[in-house]
Amino acid sequence: MLLAVANPAAPATAPTTAEASVSPFLSLPDRWPEQLDLLQFCQQLNPGTAALLLVAGVIYLLWGYYLFKALITLNAGLAGAYIGALLGQYAGAAVPGACVGCFVAAAATWPLMRWAVAITGSLFGFVLGVSMWRAFGLEVDYAPAGGAIGLVFFGMLTFILFKGSVMMFTSMQGAAMIILGMLGLVQKDQAIAPSIQSGILNSPVVLPLAVFIPTVVGLIYQQSMSEADAAAAKKK
Repeated sequence: MLLAVANPAAPATAPTTAEASVSPFLSLPDRWPEQLDLLQFCQQLNPGTAALLLVAGVIYLLWGYYLFKALITLNAGLAGAYIGALLGQYAGAAVPGACVGCFVAAAATWPLMRWAVAITGSLFGFVLGVSMWRAFGLEVDYAPAGGAIGLVFFGMLTFILFKGSVMMFTSMQGAAMIILGMLGLVQKDQAIAPSIQSGILNSPVVLPLAVFIPTVVGLIYQQSMSEADAAAAKKK
């Protein structure tokens, strides 16, 4: 009769294969990210990713409405890939899960573009609502209430003003990507990174303004280009 003998040198709770394969980058945050978290995220970006964010942000900001079908499908594909990898990593199949999630999300988005834009606007509204709730110093525990208000408002706005909503959402996303890419590149210089971080943290309004101002510029630019194209079409 064989008896199992415990190895005293072994840890009491050894991690399973699935747990050991879980990537820290494929895990949901346990709290709403603060500005310091965003700065640390930008600092950890490699230069190639930061530059890609910067270039993609310019495309979203200036030509969002003209390319909105491709850009919204890209958003959905990336979100589907992340969710697929998040679910598949526990089975040791993060890459196949990401591929399946990306394909399914992109394939479902294209024929349901109007609903995809509405979902995108609702998500942006939720993030904006929570951010404004916290920026005004309201009770943090009830911040999702502010997010719910933004979600409903921007979701309904999408169906009322579709064209303007697409311009606003793509401009907002482009502005955020540009700021994140710029912070990722600038903070590679260790000499000025601490001063940038301290300046942003000491003035919490700086980062929202840095996103808001390019958003307005992109919205005005897209609107003016749309009106110019419409006028040119009438002349023909």
